[in-house]
Amino acid sequence: MKLLVTGGLGFIGSNFILKLLNENTDVKILNVDAELDGSNPKNLRNLKNSHNYEFVKGNIVNKKFMEEQIGKCDAVVNFAAESFVDRSINDANPFLVSNIRGAFTILDITTKQKKRMIQVSTDEVFGSLSEGTASEESKFNPSSPYAATKAAAELIINSYSVTYGSDVIITRCTNNYGPRQFAEKLIPKTIILANQNKKIPIYGNGSNIRDWIYVDDHCDAVSLALFKGKEGQSYNISANNEIDNVTIVKRILGVMNKSEDLIEFVEDRPGHDFRYSMDSKKITSELGWKTKLSFDKGLEKTIQWYLDNPEIINNLSTTVLDPTPWKNSN
Repeated sequence: MKLLVTGGLGFIGSNFILKLLNENTDVKILNVDAELDGSNPKNLRNLKNSHNYEFVKGNIVNKKFMEEQIGKCDAVVNFAAESFVDRSINDANPFLVSNIRGAFTILDITTKQKKRMIQVSTDEVFGSLSEGTASEESKFNPSSPYAATKAAAELIINSYSVTYGSDVIITRCTNNYGPRQFAEKLIPKTIILANQNKKIPIYGNGSNIRDWIYVDDHCDAVSLALFKGKEGQSYNISANNEIDNVTIVKRILGVMNKSEDLIEFVEDRPGHDFRYSMDSKKITSELGWKTKLSFDKGLEKTIQWYLDNPEIINNLSTTVLDPTPWKNSN
C-alpha cells in the first residue's frame, strides 16, 4: 500500500509516519507538507535514507499538484491544518484556506479518483461542555475560528459522503501531547520555559479542562480507522483523562524538580472554552482501539524527549513563547 500523508512534518503527522513505517514493512508513504509554521523537517530526519518514505514539498490547496500526488497513492490521511487556536484569533484567513479549502481539494480529488480519505479533526468542533460528554452524534458548537473551520470541513466531507458515496472517514481527537510537538503548545512550552527557569504563563486561573492523550495512542486510532474503519463514519478518540491546565503545569514542574513559583497567571484569551470532553466507545467497540500509555508515563517520556533533543527547540523566536500570542500582529 502507498499512503499519502499531508502535514507529515508536523507534530501528529510525523509521529504517525514514524509509527506506521516502524510497524508495517509493506507500507510506503508519500509525505506532502508545505513547510509552514508548525512543520519541522528535523522531525523525520531519521527517514532520510528510507526506501519506503518520500517527501514532496507542496500545498494542499494546489489542485493540479494534489491530483498528481494523490494519483500515485491508494489513500490519503489529512493531517495538514492550521491548528493553533490563538493564532486563529489574530488572523483567521490562513485557517479558512488550509482547513476548509485544503480539505475540500483533497476530498474532491479522492472522490473522483475513488480513493479513501481520512480527515483528522478535533474535539473542539463540539465546543465547551459544562457537563456530560460528546458522542459522534452530538451537535457542533465551535467557539474559535479554528474550531469553526474544522467543523466546516466536516460538513463538506459529510455532504460528499451522502451525495457521491465518497470513501471518507473522520476522526476527532482530544488534546495530544508527546515528542515533536510545536513549542507554542502548553506542554512543550512549559517544559522549555521550566528548563530555562523562566516564567510559565497560564491563561486566566488555569482551570480550563482538556482530555489529554499521548500522540502514539492517537496514531494507533487513525491507523485503525484507515485500515478497518467504515466509509462515511466518524470516530471520536479520547483518553478519558480530563485535567485542568494548572495541574498539568504543576505535574511537569514536579517531574523536572522545578519550583511552582515559575507559574505566572496571565490574561485569558478571548472565547477560551472551559472544558472539552468526548466519548470514544464507538471506536473501542467497533475497531478494538484503546489507549496504551497512562498520562503520567507519557508525560515523563515527553519531558525526557525534549531534554534529550535540545537542538529541536534551540533558536526559538520570542513570538513562539509569547505569553499572549493571540495579540501578535505578525
